Amino acid sequence: MARRVGICAVAQTTYEPDKWTERFQGLALEVLESIQAQTGVDFSEERGIGMSISVSDDIFDARTISDNAMTDVLGAHFGCEEKVAQEGIQAIYYGLAAIQSGHVDVVLIVGHCKESQAKSRNLVTHVAFDPFFTRPVGLDYCAAVGFQAQAYMDRSGLTEEQLAAVVVRSRENALKNDRLPGSEAVTAEQVMRSPMLADPIRQLHAYPVSDGAVGLLLAAEDRISAFTDTPVWITGVGNCMDSFFLGDRDLASNFPLKKAARRAYRRAGIADPKTAFDVVEVSDLYAYQQPMWLEGLGIWDAGSGGAAVSRTGCGKPVVNPSGGTLAGNPMILGGLVRAAEAALQLMGKAGGHQVENASAALAHGVMGPAGQFHSVVTLARA
Repeated sequence: MARRVGICAVAQTTYEPDKWTERFQGLALEVLESIQAQTGVDFSEERGIGMSISVSDDIFDARTISDNAMTDVLGAHFGCEEKVAQEGIQAIYYGLAAIQSGHVDVVLIVGHCKESQAKSRNLVTHVAFDPFFTRPVGLDYCAAVGFQAQAYMDRSGLTEEQLAAVVVRSRENALKNDRLPGSEAVTAEQVMRSPMLADPIRQLHAYPVSDGAVGLLLAAEDRISAFTDTPVWITGVGNCMDSFFLGDRDLASNFPLKKAARRAYRRAGIADPKTAFDVVEVSDLYAYQQPMWLEGLGIWDAGSGGAAVSRTGCGKPVVNPSGGTLAGNPMILGGLVRAAEAALQLMGKAGGHQVENASAALAHGVMGPAGQFHSVVTLARA
């Protein structure tokens, strides 16, 4: 049987709209130094970090091979360094595979992004589309989620008022999270009067531009006691990608998320996701996605998103106590931050937004237009 793998430590910078005074390396160094202070880990050949995995994006970083300038901070001049350029939670999948294969015992993950450097986030996501058929008509991620939101709202009965409630609750939770110092409360009226971006997506339905960095230290079961006495075990992982062209997909079906969740649950031995978790952290870049993804994960019944929004916050699982991606995390780090926040909950180190007696959690990441690629990680307290 493959070795169990646990998360030993988590570190995050604050997430803010424009960290113009800080370079990528400085953000990553803050994370690395925090992890070293928590665990005593180093880059020595005998007991140190065997592999470093960076999470970054060439276009947001405005340079090719965006991990190249991070090598000193990541310790890559001492050993192996790899890069994840899609959704950051994939780095956990990669690190898990590296350890369970016997390749290494200890893996450092550090992700960074400064969305503020792009003149427009839509220009960045526009590049993800086919250059011959879909770029010429101006598609970007925001336009794509407009199509998906329309389809999902038609199918689920989700209303403008319920969308506003998702945003209000996310902001309320974010006020308790010291990693989001710029968060402000909003009213439902403010949400419903905010400018339209891509019908029915309004400005306050969309996650804000933000800069920041996040890191985790993973270790094999036989090494983990050297770094922590409160490990969080990775119990299941799964991912799935839908078709590339929007016209080839049923945008409201949750097809790839259902597949990803089933794979993670099977590996974790979870029969009923409705009762399996104390905390669920979903990557809700847009307000409608929180109920839609919860349906896809099997936490809520299919088609119940509209009615279930009103019940969020009652009982378990607690959804996005951190505020979620909607409250302000860079897109490519969204899932990795969700995993970091879920791990902190199980370690009992989530501070002002700690969920009492949390012992099992789910973290979710998404990337691509209209939820094309989904990843699910399940976690359990030691």
